[in-house]
Amino acid sequence: MEPARRIRAHLRRSGGQGRRARTVDDRRHPSQSAPHGGKPTAKGGSRHIGRTKGGLNSKLHAACDGQRRSVALLLPEGQRSDHHGAALLLPILPRARELLGDRGYDSNWFRASLAERGITPCIPSTRSRKLPLPYDRTLYRQRHRIENMFGGLKDWRRIATRYDRCAHTFFSAICIAATVTFWL
Repeated sequence: MEPARRIRAHLRRSGGQGRRARTVDDRRHPSQSAPHGGKPTAKGGSRHIGRTKGGLNSKLHAACDGQRRSVALLLPEGQRSDHHGAALLLPILPRARELLGDRGYDSNWFRASLAERGITPCIPSTRSRKLPLPYDRTLYRQRHRIENMFGGLKDWRRIATRYDRCAHTFFSAICIAATVTFWL
């Protein structure tokens, strides 16, 4: 046996008692971390899943014609406001006389840009607007056609439950379902 004073240097630890210093990552095996390691996805793309009241979700913006057929589709994250989706959807809107939208699309800049294109907005004012803007209530009742379009897409279980994690795969499934349901 060696005397106590001659303990080998590689067995000595700082802090006495021979304890190992704890690393930043306290997992026993490094392979137990998330597969992406907290970094963005490998291809650099976003999954377009965001926090909402109901949990993690994504949002679908759509422009439809009079027969509830989708003409333009957009898939942003769930926490994005409708104003952001409207700004992205505006350049690809087809020619139309009126545009029906819910309260989320009510903003002065969106109404002005629709007026520049010759489109009459039929959007109810938000409750926070001090002076509510008039809109055609009888025309607004036709908005159920848009909701029926979303209901037709959600008949596809793959879309209703979002089986796909990648945004481009999920959006491709939405486009296929819209084409088969409304255009074939």
